[in-house]
Amino acid sequence: MGRGRAWLALGLAGVLASAAACGDGAAAGPGASPGAGQPGRVGGSLILATTTSTQDSGLLEALVPLFEAATGTRVKVIAVGSGAALAMARRGDADAVLSHAPEAEAPLVASGDLVEGRRVMHNDFVLVGPPADPAGVRGAGSIEEAMGRIAARGTFISRGDTSGTHAKELALWRAAGLDPAAVRREETGQGMGATLNIADQRRGYTLTDRATYLALRGRLALEVLFEGAAPLLNVYHVYVVNPAKHPRVNAAQARAWAAFLVAPETQRVIGEFGRDRFGQPLFTPGAGTSAGEPGR
Repeated sequence: MGRGRAWLALGLAGVLASAAACGDGAAAGPGASPGAGQPGRVGGSLILATTTSTQDSGLLEALVPLFEAATGTRVKVIAVGSGAALAMARRGDADAVLSHAPEAEAPLVASGDLVEGRRVMHNDFVLVGPPADPAGVRGAGSIEEAMGRIAARGTFISRGDTSGTHAKELALWRAAGLDPAAVRREETGQGMGATLNIADQRRGYTLTDRATYLALRGRLALEVLFEGAAPLLNVYHVYVVNPAKHPRVNAAQARAWAAFLVAPETQRVIGEFGRDRFGQPLFTPGAGTSAGEPGR
C-alpha cells in the first residue's frame, strides 16, 4: 500500500479540508484545528467504535494508516460487536461509529445520538459448516430451509454478543419460523474470528460475514454451504456521534473519518482490498447511498 498512501493522501487533501470547514459546524467540534498546517490536516485524535469484521478482515489495518498520514489524526480503534459499538455511541464514548446493523442503528439516528450517516460498503453473510455437512445445508433451496435443516440436524455456534451478525442470525431464525431459544445453539459471546474458530473445533455451523471468513479460511476446515440469498446482504454505515448531544466528541476528526471513507480514492482501495490474496475483494464499495437504505 506504499504507493497508494502517497496518492490517497494527496487526493484526500481537498475532501478533508472541505469536511473540516463545512458550514454545518464541523470545525466547531472539540479538538478541531481548521486552517492549521497542511490542507486537510485535522490533527488531534479519534475514537472509532466498530464491528469486529472490519478489524478481523484486515481492512482497518490498511485504511487507518492512510487516514492518519492524510490528516495527522491519531485513531484508537475499539473493535467490538455492532451492539457494543452503538452502546458506546449512546454514551458518547466514541467519536465515530462504523457498523453493519441497520435495524439497531435506526433508533440511535432517531434519538439524535448518531448523525451524518453514510453508506460505505457492503458484502454478504454466508452460512459455513463442516465439509461433511451433516444437516444437508448445501441442498437447501432457501435461507429459511437452510436454517430449518440446521435446527433439525446440526449445532449452530452463535456469537451471542448483540453484534450485527448476531442480530442477523436471530432475524434468520425468526424468518424461518423458529424460536432461537428452542434451537440447539451455543453462544460464544465473542467476535467473529473467535466464533469461527470455535465452530471449526466443534464441527458446527455458523453465520459469518464473508470478509472475515475469507481472511481466516486458510486455518479453518469450515466451508461455505449457503450463500447468495437477498436477506444475507451485509451493509456498513459510518456515523458521527452527535457533538450537540455529546460535547466530548471530537467532531472535526469524526467528520474527517467519514469523509475519508466515502472519498473516491478510499472507495477504490476498499474495492480492491483482498483481491491479491483471495482472488476477490472482501468488500464492495457503496458510497453514494444514504444511511437508512439497507436494502439497496
